[in-house]
Amino acid sequence: MINDSFEFSSDDDSDTSPHDLEMASDVEYSNINLSLAAQLSGAAHSFTQMQGDLDRQRLLGDRPRMVYESVLDDGLEGLEHQERYERLLRRAKTEDLTEVSGIGCLYQSGVDRLGRPVVVFCGKWFPAHNIDLEKALLYLIYLLDPIVKGDYVIAYFHTLTSSNNYPSLQWLKDVYSILPYKYKKNLKAFYIVHPTFWTKMMTWWFTTFMAPAIKTKVHSLPGVEHLYSAIAKDQLEIPAYITEYDMATNGIHYFQPITNTSSPAS
Repeated sequence: MINDSFEFSSDDDSDTSPHDLEMASDVEYSNINLSLAAQLSGAAHSFTQMQGDLDRQRLLGDRPRMVYESVLDDGLEGLEHQERYERLLRRAKTEDLTEVSGIGCLYQSGVDRLGRPVVVFCGKWFPAHNIDLEKALLYLIYLLDPIVKGDYVIAYFHTLTSSNNYPSLQWLKDVYSILPYKYKKNLKAFYIVHPTFWTKMMTWWFTTFMAPAIKTKVHSLPGVEHLYSAIAKDQLEIPAYITEYDMATNGIHYFQPITNTSSPAS
């Protein structure tokens, strides 16, 4: 009969007891657990570090992309703006604009004491509510485009104007947004002669909210003779009604210009 029980005999040459085997097994198992735990901990740390690196890389990677997209959007917007202006310029050179040019409210008149072209605008002769404002814009572009490539000045005469001569604020905003940067950059002075409360309010609003860059270039002058500090009399061609009104209001020789090639104070 086979004995089902298994016993280690006293003469067994093995020097390892079952207790020793059990302890060795526990130690080995513990070592395996520690090794596995260390590996898992190292893996978790590596994953966390890798995830952090990826997050940091994603964050840093998004920043140039956002800047690039912003620059791209600005570039596309600028390109569209330039293309729109060039289309208007082509129309200005080909369409019949005698409806506007014949009025005589906008023209170039000589140069100032620094040799810069002087553009004159007579408000009384601008029929804001009885004119094709799109053609008025085209004529403005036609006249000014070759001038604004360099420095220039504008003399606006508000003499005897009325509400019939005032274009809408929205139209003024549209015109300002359509004209490219060179119009604003190369404008060195904007003289408003015979200002009223309306012009002062409009000037304040426009230069505060729409065009702060030209705020220091705007000068309100109570009479024509104040212009002679910056523009010689023989370089300034203006309608008779303006000089007649000026003499009736201010008299004659009321201002002695200082011809030091500087802009008159506002």
